[in-house]
Amino acid sequence: MSDQPPSGSTEPVPPASSGPPADPTRSTSPAHEPASTPGHVGEPATPGQSTPTAPGVPAQPTAGHPAAPAQPGQPGYGVPGQPGYGVPGQPGYGVPGQPGYGVSGGQPWGTYSTDPAGPAPGWVWPAAGGPVPAGAWPGAPMPGQPYGWYPGADPGDPLVTPPHAGIGGWFARCSGAVQRGWRQLLPIMLLTQTLPAAVISVLTLVLVPAVEPTTAPDGAPVLPDGYFQDIFALYGLILLAALIFGPLQSAGWAAGTWVVARQAAGEPVGVGAALRYGWRRALGVWGWTIVATLLISVGFCLCVLPGIYAAFAVALFGPVYLFERQEPIGRAFRMFHQRFGMVLGRVALVAAAVIVGSLVGGIIEGVGQLPFGVDPMSAPGTAAGAVAVSLVAAVLVTPVYLAQLVGVVVTYAEQRAQEGPVNAARLAAELG
Repeated sequence: MSDQPPSGSTEPVPPASSGPPADPTRSTSPAHEPASTPGHVGEPATPGQSTPTAPGVPAQPTAGHPAAPAQPGQPGYGVPGQPGYGVPGQPGYGVPGQPGYGVSGGQPWGTYSTDPAGPAPGWVWPAAGGPVPAGAWPGAPMPGQPYGWYPGADPGDPLVTPPHAGIGGWFARCSGAVQRGWRQLLPIMLLTQTLPAAVISVLTLVLVPAVEPTTAPDGAPVLPDGYFQDIFALYGLILLAALIFGPLQSAGWAAGTWVVARQAAGEPVGVGAALRYGWRRALGVWGWTIVATLLISVGFCLCVLPGIYAAFAVALFGPVYLFERQEPIGRAFRMFHQRFGMVLGRVALVAAAVIVGSLVGGIIEGVGQLPFGVDPMSAPGTAAGAVAVSLVAAVLVTPVYLAQLVGVVVTYAEQRAQEGPVNAARLAAELG
């Protein structure tokens, strides 16, 4: 045998290498992997390439291939130097320490909540501690706010009912106006509305014909002597009294509107200041009241229904004149037709309150006059009693005037809110 080793030795010969031995636990370097392009999540991945899923979510490995880690210092799969996907210091997606979409810079939207019982994820409007914006009108209600909240509308405004607040919001603002201003409004209504009504009621007692028409045996009516003269004198004097008291009543409506608007804006009010404002606007309100009355009268002469329509269509002419001071009849007509159902419903509620209150006052006065006979003015005692009953009935009807004033003003403010951003402070400033 030979002492030389056989050819082809069985000992392992280390391979030639220019560097340290490879670590079998180390994954393949991503430097040989093509950079993924942001926004192409839906493209299929090539073998050996990681599949992007969503911003801020680790990449999922392709079937059969291990996931390649992102390059050091670059979270997510953003391209260095480009804003958007996961670049440190840039607003965008997947910033470390900010779950979800984590937009920086004090934006009004927050992170997505994992609590199913918590508020809706996404928008939180307005931002905490920030002012209510005055943009975008009209628009959809913001998430996380009560239904009907619009940018530029204050859902807590004490006078202006915001869009979609419904009849409940309208009632709440009417009752709030009464609670705030009844101490000022009651004296104004007593002086400017109740006093004229009481005077006209007493004139009616004095001038109404004492003898009623009778019926002859053949069924023909028999009129007492001077009946038509007495009737014409009665209604002529009532018309004259209405014309005389017209400026006073108009001053009362203007003064009450001033009180309602300024109190809602948080400004000081007084009965004297309100009446001074009312007298400045009295002649204008009175003139347009005559125009509206003529329109309604002509409508009633045309089979009643046109008169009812005209009464509803011009119901807002008073506030239109006081706040805008131009084209009150035409503007009231447009408001009525642009939101027909809403204005019709609100004005119908006000009219119902006026009709019911007036009927109650009339019933009280009629029942109270019964003990004094058909001709109470024939004796001093019965005359004094009948006059006292008329005065008491007129005072009891005063809340009807208050309800009419507040209902019409709140309805007008609601219609202004349907057209654009407005609040109580702006309406109070428009009164001048």
